[in-house]
Amino acid sequence: MPLTASDLQAIWLTFQVATLTTVILALIGTPIAWWLARTRSWLKTPVATVVALPIVLPPSVLGFYLLVAMGPNGPVGQWTQALGLGLLPFSFTGLVVASVFYSLPFMVQPVHNAMEAMGSRPLEVAASLRASPLDTFFNVVLPLCRPGLVTGTIMSFAHTVGEFGVVLMVGGNIPGETRVASVQIYDHVEALEYGDAHRLAAVLLVFSFAVLLALQLYNARHRRSVS
Repeated sequence: MPLTASDLQAIWLTFQVATLTTVILALIGTPIAWWLARTRSWLKTPVATVVALPIVLPPSVLGFYLLVAMGPNGPVGQWTQALGLGLLPFSFTGLVVASVFYSLPFMVQPVHNAMEAMGSRPLEVAASLRASPLDTFFNVVLPLCRPGLVTGTIMSFAHTVGEFGVVLMVGGNIPGETRVASVQIYDHVEALEYGDAHRLAAVLLVFSFAVLLALQLYNARHRRSVS
């Protein structure tokens, strides 16, 4: 029996959320990783701790505080209402915002590790050739940190696809708007539709395996190329 129409809708919505979240994380996570790799500020440790917090924080806790912050009485909610944007909870936009917070360490940490492993020698060479900081970043730093960027991108996308607690807390369960694949599986189980739950869960299982296998093969190929 094939996947139901609601299953396909949930998969498509999951893909949209994960894609947009990954793009945003690449844009904001890479500068954060670069700052963490280069700064000597006392703020480095607190910032790195905050970035890593979603790894150990229960998703329901993070989702609850995001829900409060984006609610009608929260600072973010009051700001979005003042701008005429309405409230973010239980919307596609709110889902993406929550996903960015939840998956942030999966982008920042691999990129940060790659930037630290790069060392300062390439930067010194670029400076001796009078390259500007921006030129150095885009033409020296990013190419040398490509494995970290690839790992961060893949892990961020895969992690967003598998979210449940945060997306259910912030996005709720609105068909076509916030009901992603993980929530759809939960609905199937609640309705005792184990066959449908199994089929959709199998899709996510195969996807997760394929993503991790591709990442392992990429890293192995990169190690051979530099050895």
